[in-house]
Amino acid sequence: MSSASTPQHAAWLSPRPDGLYCAAGDFWIDPHGGKDKALVTHGHADHARPGHKAVLATEETLAIMRARYGAGSGESQQAIAYGEVLKIGDVEVSFYPAGHVLGSAQILLEYQGERIVVSGDYKRREDPTCARFEVVPCDIFITEATFGLPVFVHPETPDEVDKLLAAQAQSPDRTLLVGAYALGKCQRVIRHLREKGYDRTIYLHGAMVALCDLYEDLGVPLGPLQQVFVKEVGKLPGEIVFCPPGQLSDRWARRFADPITAFASGWMRVRQRAKQRGVELPLIISDHADWSELTQTITDIAPREVWVTHGREDALVYWCESQGISAQALSLVGRGEDMDDG
Repeated sequence: MSSASTPQHAAWLSPRPDGLYCAAGDFWIDPHGGKDKALVTHGHADHARPGHKAVLATEETLAIMRARYGAGSGESQQAIAYGEVLKIGDVEVSFYPAGHVLGSAQILLEYQGERIVVSGDYKRREDPTCARFEVVPCDIFITEATFGLPVFVHPETPDEVDKLLAAQAQSPDRTLLVGAYALGKCQRVIRHLREKGYDRTIYLHGAMVALCDLYEDLGVPLGPLQQVFVKEVGKLPGEIVFCPPGQLSDRWARRFADPITAFASGWMRVRQRAKQRGVELPLIISDHADWSELTQTITDIAPREVWVTHGREDALVYWCESQGISAQALSLVGRGEDMDDG
């Protein structure tokens, strides 16, 4: 193993308890606590928090924040397009697709000849609901590592969707209940179903409706959808129903027709997790990079340093150092493992 030098935080960008702070531009990236100036990578709640004065993000992320937080989404909001360059203080800022969910972005910061990319959350594979990840060369790459262990290699998503359709065909008298994160995962699996030619009405738990409507408003067609109001036992045999993962084990789920419980998450790679959740049909569908995508991304970018924000930090740091790349774990507060957002 080559001896990589111990990396130091860039003097102009540093991790703080509330997030990443850029001193050269006096702004924060994905902070919590309510800041004067916040740059937000995407709309998930561990990155897009309410209470900031000024928020810079893609138009889609701002729309998601308004839908979730209303007046708390920022006293002022400014949209930035992918590839557009803005000057904030002495720092040039630009956003590039991250491939995580609709509107998700990596943020490139350029200052005094140094380039830092803050990836937010990302994945490399095809997603019909959002722009695909773009490799952005840089000196320092700040990466997530949600699935940062070699055991996590996600299968092809269309193959997992085929499992769902096969289960439906084999059990026409049972309801398919699909637990999926409400922002991004639900809409992505629906779009994959539509690409497979599934044109029947898909049913939604009430908690999924607003964000599906928002995706439609933002130009992502999802086909015929209908909110389901469960009153009688044995409802919707042979149909597909999307719900928050927590509802799979709730009394709400037991009113459907002998339901088959499915859960779309990268964590379904771990059989014990599926068993603990009582999941009959695990669907390994993730909106995060798997191990091979993480390491391939770092290889493609060839940064001088890698900073790991959250997830399986130690394994990815060790891999980087084995490649002669300086690496460190930032261990940012509030960026932990979320099984539902896998």
